[in-house]
Amino acid sequence: MPRRPRIAPGGIVYHVLNRSVGRMKMFRKDGDFEAFNRLLIEAHKRLPIRILSYCIMSTHWHLVVWPVNDGDLTAFFRWLAHTHAMRWRVSHRTVGYGHLYQGRFKSFPVQRNDHFLAVCRYVERNPLMARIVDRAQDWRYSSLWAREYGPGEMRAILSPWPVERPRNWVRHVNEPLSNKERDRMMRTTLARNQPFGDEQWVEKTAKQLNLEHTLRREGRPSRTGGGEGGNGN
Repeated sequence: MPRRPRIAPGGIVYHVLNRSVGRMKMFRKDGDFEAFNRLLIEAHKRLPIRILSYCIMSTHWHLVVWPVNDGDLTAFFRWLAHTHAMRWRVSHRTVGYGHLYQGRFKSFPVQRNDHFLAVCRYVERNPLMARIVDRAQDWRYSSLWAREYGPGEMRAILSPWPVERPRNWVRHVNEPLSNKERDRMMRTTLARNQPFGDEQWVEKTAKQLNLEHTLRREGRPSRTGGGEGGNGN
Protein backbone atom coordinates (compact mmCIF):
# COMPACT_ATOMS: atom_id res chain seq x y z
CA MET A 1 0.00 0.00 0.00
CA PRO A 2 1.23 3.56 -0.63
CA ARG A 3 2.59 5.45 2.35
CA ARG A 4 0.31 7.99 3.99
CA PRO A 5 0.37 11.25 1.96
CA ARG A 6 1.37 14.72 3.03
CA ILE A 7 -1.60 17.09 3.00
CA ALA A 8 -1.48 20.56 1.44
CA PRO A 9 -3.85 23.40 2.40
CA GLY A 10 -6.51 25.01 0.25
CA GLY A 11 -10.03 24.19 -0.86
CA ILE A 12 -12.19 21.15 -1.49
CA VAL A 13 -11.45 18.49 -4.08
CA TYR A 14 -14.41 17.12 -6.07
CA HIS A 15 -14.98 13.89 -7.94
CA VAL A 16 -17.22 14.86 -10.87
CA LEU A 17 -19.20 12.43 -13.01
CA ASN A 18 -21.65 12.64 -15.90
CA ARG A 19 -23.34 9.98 -18.03
CA SER A 20 -25.09 9.86 -21.38
CA VAL A 21 -28.85 9.43 -21.63
CA GLY A 22 -29.75 5.76 -21.24
CA ARG A 23 -26.03 4.97 -21.10
CA MET A 24 -25.84 5.51 -24.85
CA LYS A 25 -22.33 5.18 -26.26
CA MET A 26 -21.43 8.79 -26.91
CA PHE A 27 -17.75 7.88 -27.36
CA ARG A 28 -17.87 5.30 -30.14
CA LYS A 29 -14.57 5.73 -31.94
CA ASP A 30 -11.16 7.27 -31.39
CA GLY A 31 -12.32 10.51 -32.99
CA ASP A 32 -15.03 10.93 -30.33
CA PHE A 33 -12.53 10.49 -27.50
CA GLU A 34 -9.96 12.76 -29.15
CA ALA A 35 -12.59 15.47 -29.68
CA PHE A 36 -13.37 15.39 -25.96
CA ASN A 37 -9.66 15.62 -25.14
CA ARG A 38 -9.45 18.75 -27.29
CA LEU A 39 -12.53 20.11 -25.57
CA LEU A 40 -10.93 19.56 -22.15
CA ILE A 41 -7.94 21.57 -23.29
CA GLU A 42 -10.20 24.35 -24.57
CA ALA A 43 -12.31 24.35 -21.39
CA HIS A 44 -9.18 24.58 -19.28
CA LYS A 45 -7.95 27.61 -21.25
CA ARG A 46 -11.33 29.35 -20.98
CA LEU A 47 -12.08 28.46 -17.36
CA PRO A 48 -8.91 27.32 -15.61
CA ILE A 49 -9.49 24.72 -12.94
CA ARG A 50 -7.04 22.31 -11.35
CA ILE A 51 -7.59 18.93 -13.01
CA LEU A 52 -6.05 16.15 -10.94
CA SER A 53 -7.32 12.97 -12.59
CA TYR A 54 -9.74 12.00 -15.34
CA CYS A 55 -11.03 9.07 -17.34
CA ILE A 56 -13.27 9.05 -20.41
CA MET A 57 -15.36 5.93 -20.96
CA SER A 58 -17.81 5.10 -23.74
CA THR A 59 -20.92 6.16 -21.79
CA HIS A 60 -19.55 8.54 -19.15
CA TRP A 61 -16.59 10.43 -17.82
CA HIS A 62 -14.95 11.09 -14.46
CA LEU A 63 -12.85 14.08 -13.46
CA VAL A 64 -11.24 14.84 -10.12
CA VAL A 65 -10.79 18.60 -9.78
CA TRP A 66 -9.65 21.12 -7.19
CA PRO A 67 -11.39 24.49 -7.70
CA VAL A 68 -9.73 27.68 -6.51
CA ASN A 69 -12.74 30.02 -6.40
CA ASP A 70 -16.44 29.70 -5.66
CA GLY A 71 -18.32 29.09 -8.88
CA ASP A 72 -15.38 27.55 -10.75
CA LEU A 73 -16.80 24.04 -10.55
CA THR A 74 -20.22 24.92 -11.97
CA ALA A 75 -18.86 27.25 -14.66
CA PHE A 76 -16.32 24.72 -15.93
CA PHE A 77 -18.59 21.68 -16.10
CA ARG A 78 -21.61 23.57 -17.36
CA TRP A 79 -19.57 24.86 -20.32
CA LEU A 80 -17.87 21.47 -20.87
CA ALA A 81 -21.09 19.42 -20.99
CA HIS A 82 -23.11 22.00 -22.94
CA THR A 83 -20.42 22.55 -25.56
CA HIS A 84 -19.71 18.84 -25.89
CA ALA A 85 -23.40 18.06 -26.38
CA MET A 86 -23.80 20.70 -29.09
CA ARG A 87 -20.67 19.68 -30.99
CA TRP A 88 -21.45 15.97 -30.63
CA ARG A 89 -24.93 16.42 -32.14
CA VAL A 90 -23.52 18.40 -35.07
CA SER A 91 -20.73 15.87 -35.66
CA HIS A 92 -23.12 12.90 -35.54
CA ARG A 93 -25.85 14.71 -37.53
CA THR A 94 -28.42 14.28 -34.78
CA VAL A 95 -29.26 17.91 -33.99
CA GLY A 96 -32.75 18.07 -32.45
CA TYR A 97 -32.70 14.49 -31.15
CA GLY A 98 -32.84 15.54 -27.50
CA HIS A 99 -30.39 15.55 -24.64
CA LEU A 100 -27.01 13.84 -24.81
CA TYR A 101 -26.44 13.76 -21.05
CA GLN A 102 -28.81 12.26 -18.52
CA GLY A 103 -28.77 15.49 -16.53
CA ARG A 104 -26.58 17.90 -14.63
CA PHE A 105 -23.17 16.60 -13.63
CA LYS A 106 -22.78 15.05 -10.18
CA SER A 107 -20.03 16.19 -7.84
CA PHE A 108 -18.77 14.57 -4.66
CA PRO A 109 -16.47 16.33 -2.15
CA VAL A 110 -13.34 14.32 -1.35
CA GLN A 111 -11.06 14.65 1.66
CA ARG A 112 -7.44 15.41 0.78
CA ASN A 113 -5.83 12.38 2.36
CA ASP A 114 -5.92 8.63 1.66
CA HIS A 115 -9.51 9.07 0.47
CA PHE A 116 -8.27 11.29 -2.36
CA LEU A 117 -5.87 8.57 -3.45
CA ALA A 118 -8.70 6.02 -3.32
CA VAL A 119 -10.87 8.17 -5.61
CA CYS A 120 -8.10 8.78 -8.15
CA ARG A 121 -7.25 5.10 -8.15
CA TYR A 122 -10.91 4.23 -8.74
CA VAL A 123 -11.19 6.74 -11.58
CA GLU A 124 -7.99 5.71 -13.33
CA ARG A 125 -8.67 1.99 -13.12
CA ASN A 126 -12.16 2.29 -14.71
CA PRO A 127 -10.97 0.84 -18.06
CA LEU A 128 -9.45 -2.10 -16.21
CA MET A 129 -12.69 -2.72 -14.31
CA ALA A 130 -14.52 -2.63 -17.64
CA ARG A 131 -12.02 -5.19 -19.01
CA ILE A 132 -11.20 -3.17 -22.10
CA VAL A 133 -7.46 -3.07 -21.33
CA ASP A 134 -5.06 -5.42 -19.57
CA ARG A 135 -3.26 -2.56 -17.83
CA ALA A 136 -4.88 0.67 -16.69
CA GLN A 137 -2.06 2.78 -18.13
CA ASP A 138 -2.82 1.46 -21.63
CA TRP A 139 -6.13 3.37 -21.82
CA ARG A 140 -5.27 6.44 -23.89
CA TYR A 141 -8.15 8.53 -22.57
CA SER A 142 -7.22 8.88 -18.92
CA SER A 143 -4.85 10.90 -16.77
CA LEU A 144 -2.85 7.76 -15.94
CA TRP A 145 -1.86 7.39 -19.61
CA ALA A 146 -1.52 11.14 -20.13
CA ARG A 147 0.93 11.59 -17.25
CA GLU A 148 3.05 8.68 -18.43
CA TYR A 149 2.89 8.94 -22.21
CA GLY A 150 0.59 11.80 -23.25
CA PRO A 151 1.41 14.81 -25.43
CA GLY A 152 2.49 18.01 -23.75
CA GLU A 153 -0.86 19.76 -24.25
CA MET A 154 -2.66 17.04 -22.27
CA ARG A 155 -0.04 16.92 -19.53
CA ALA A 156 -0.27 20.71 -19.28
CA ILE A 157 -3.89 20.64 -18.06
CA LEU A 158 -3.02 18.26 -15.20
CA SER A 159 -2.19 19.96 -11.91
CA PRO A 160 -0.01 18.67 -9.08
CA TRP A 161 -1.92 16.68 -6.51
CA PRO A 162 -2.79 18.05 -3.06
CA VAL A 163 -1.14 14.94 -1.59
CA GLU A 164 2.05 13.20 -2.59
CA ARG A 165 1.61 10.84 -5.54
CA PRO A 166 3.09 7.48 -4.47
CA ARG A 167 6.07 6.28 -6.48
CA ASN A 168 4.38 2.92 -7.03
CA TRP A 169 1.14 4.56 -8.17
CA VAL A 170 0.77 2.81 -11.54
CA ARG A 171 1.27 -0.58 -9.94
CA HIS A 172 -1.19 0.32 -7.18
CA VAL A 173 -3.86 1.39 -9.68
CA ASN A 174 -3.54 -2.00 -11.36
CA GLU A 175 -4.03 -3.93 -8.12
CA PRO A 176 -7.61 -5.25 -7.66
CA LEU A 177 -10.08 -3.31 -5.55
CA SER A 178 -11.54 -5.22 -2.65
CA ASN A 179 -15.31 -5.59 -2.39
CA LYS A 180 -15.20 -3.26 0.64
CA GLU A 181 -13.34 -0.53 -1.30
CA ARG A 182 -15.61 -0.73 -4.32
CA ASP A 183 -18.84 -0.95 -2.30
CA ARG A 184 -17.95 2.09 -0.22
CA MET A 185 -17.26 4.13 -3.33
CA MET A 186 -20.42 2.96 -5.07
CA ARG A 187 -22.91 2.93 -2.19
CA THR A 188 -21.94 5.88 0.00
CA THR A 189 -20.53 8.27 -2.58
CA LEU A 190 -21.78 7.62 -6.12
CA ALA A 191 -25.23 6.34 -5.09
CA ARG A 192 -25.96 8.81 -2.28
CA ASN A 193 -23.90 11.88 -3.27
CA GLN A 194 -22.16 11.70 0.09
CA PRO A 195 -18.79 13.38 0.76
CA PHE A 196 -15.97 10.84 0.80
CA GLY A 197 -13.59 10.95 3.75
CA ASP A 198 -13.15 10.29 7.45
CA GLU A 199 -16.35 10.34 9.49
CA GLN A 200 -15.65 13.64 11.24
CA TRP A 201 -14.65 15.35 7.97
CA VAL A 202 -17.73 13.98 6.19
CA GLU A 203 -20.06 15.38 8.85
CA LYS A 204 -18.32 18.76 8.85
CA THR A 205 -18.25 19.03 5.05
CA ALA A 206 -21.85 17.88 4.65
CA LYS A 207 -22.96 20.62 7.04
CA GLN A 208 -20.80 23.23 5.31
CA LEU A 209 -22.17 22.35 1.84
CA ASN A 210 -25.78 21.64 2.89
CA LEU A 211 -25.41 17.94 2.12
CA GLU A 212 -26.59 16.64 5.47
CA HIS A 213 -29.46 14.77 3.79
CA THR A 214 -26.88 12.46 2.18
CA LEU A 215 -25.88 11.17 5.63
CA ARG A 216 -29.29 9.76 6.53
CA ARG A 217 -29.17 6.05 7.06
CA GLU A 218 -31.00 3.86 4.58
CA GLY A 219 -31.99 0.22 4.62
CA ARG A 220 -29.24 -2.35 4.71
CA PRO A 221 -27.92 -2.90 1.16
CA SER A 222 -28.05 -6.32 -0.39
CA ARG A 223 -24.84 -8.30 -0.32
CA THR A 224 -22.71 -8.31 -3.42
CA GLY A 225 -20.35 -10.96 -4.58
CA GLY A 226 -17.49 -11.26 -6.98
CA GLY A 227 -15.65 -7.97 -6.83
CA GLU A 228 -14.76 -6.06 -9.98
CA GLY A 229 -16.21 -6.40 -13.43
CA GLY A 230 -18.84 -4.88 -15.69
CA ASN A 231 -18.62 -1.73 -17.78
CA GLY A 232 -16.85 0.59 -15.37
CA ASN A 233 -18.64 3.21 -13.33
